[in-house]
Amino acid sequence: MQLWLYWWDAIWLLRPGCSRLRTFLWFATCVAGLTVRTDLLGVTSIVRALGLHERYYDKLLDHFHGTGVHLDKMSALWARVVLRLFPDPLRVNDRLVLVGDGIKVPKCGKKMPAVKLLHQESESNTKPEYIMGHSLQAVSVLVQAANSVFAVPLAIRIHEGLVWSNRDKRTLLDKMLSLLNIVDIQQPFYFVADAYYASQKIINGLLDQGNHLVTRVKSNAVAYSPYCHCGSIKRGRPRVYGKKLKLRSLFNDNQAMEQATSPVYGDKNVTLRYRACDLLWRPVGRLVRFVVVVHPTRGRCLLMSTDTSLSAIEIIRLYGLRFKIELGFKQAVRVVGTFTYHFWMKKMKPLHRRNGNQYLHRESSEYRQAVKRKINAYHLFILAGVVSQGLLQYLAATAPKLVWTCFGSWLRTIRPGIAPSELVVATALRHSLPEFLLNTAQNNNLAKFIVDRQDPDRMEVFRIAA
Repeated sequence: MQLWLYWWDAIWLLRPGCSRLRTFLWFATCVAGLTVRTDLLGVTSIVRALGLHERYYDKLLDHFHGTGVHLDKMSALWARVVLRLFPDPLRVNDRLVLVGDGIKVPKCGKKMPAVKLLHQESESNTKPEYIMGHSLQAVSVLVQAANSVFAVPLAIRIHEGLVWSNRDKRTLLDKMLSLLNIVDIQQPFYFVADAYYASQKIINGLLDQGNHLVTRVKSNAVAYSPYCHCGSIKRGRPRVYGKKLKLRSLFNDNQAMEQATSPVYGDKNVTLRYRACDLLWRPVGRLVRFVVVVHPTRGRCLLMSTDTSLSAIEIIRLYGLRFKIELGFKQAVRVVGTFTYHFWMKKMKPLHRRNGNQYLHRESSEYRQAVKRKINAYHLFILAGVVSQGLLQYLAATAPKLVWTCFGSWLRTIRPGIAPSELVVATALRHSLPEFLLNTAQNNNLAKFIVDRQDPDRMEVFRIAA
């Protein structure tokens, strides 16, 4: 029960993001349902997990399609809550470390807005090359949890599939910058991302706010040495770029390479070779730091940082933590079910197989509003999943002993010094839920809210479990 009290104290910090207390309690109920459910089948699984009466299924649908939760305001509030809850966010040079990436979620609904044909570039042979689904981008913050690191999700948005105006020329890079503005991190940070985000738009957008990018660059990238002026200065603009250099040629000079113990997360007794060079990169017209890395088992890699004061070892370490957001996606898909929404739009024109973007600038105002309402429902469901996953990570980081005490199940291997996973925390919360509902229903708003809406025939199960 104490685990749920910690959970309630944390989610209560999101109360200002809702217009009314009842709206917040419905949101908290959805987050609790996503946390303890045993199947990933949409809103029905929330009803089953909490033992709600069947008539509240429609109430849950109304909540997701309502306007009581201010989406952007709640996302910004959640980002502030995360930095308040986690005692030890990862910092480098007094800067936070944010990680960004995209994810493609399969959706087969013919009446789901923003579903389009997507190409998957993953090298995994378990994924088809093309799928119909939603394309999303996410931002997470890295935090310390015992001897491990969590990528706590801050915000996720659908960024492809809908074209609201034929004058809208924004790319996914522009939308990633807008997502960073939504979470509204007031502290300086490093943004760690893959090679797709190594672009002028991202770098200039970050530098304008006093932030920096750490990323990988493609093997065919080129840079320039600064031009050294000799003799008298002639008329005209001074020359800036010197000798052109193919970055992969930096691997050829073995004498310039340095050796160090690998700072990559998970590596032990591994020595890698690296070399750092400050060169001009033409897309941004300024000096950036390039680091070439030769790993004995993972091969060669070209990294880049817009902060030339950041050491090569730190650049390698930060980019080595980028995979944490991939692990967070895995937990969101398989444990929390963040993307298991099944909201169809009755009046929508059915999609065809291999359908691309849906152009809405010639549709009626009523139709456009209906699409916006449905997209808002998707985003609110995703936000509930984001908060659910973040609270699981919060309990794992701050109360690991209590989590293992309430776990009540079996794992083949429990690694000492490693924080419990989201699955372990969710199982512990599931086992202690009946006790929380029955013992605190008189003085806890959420427990009373859920108990008053439970099916009396199913309440007996909770009493036996408690």
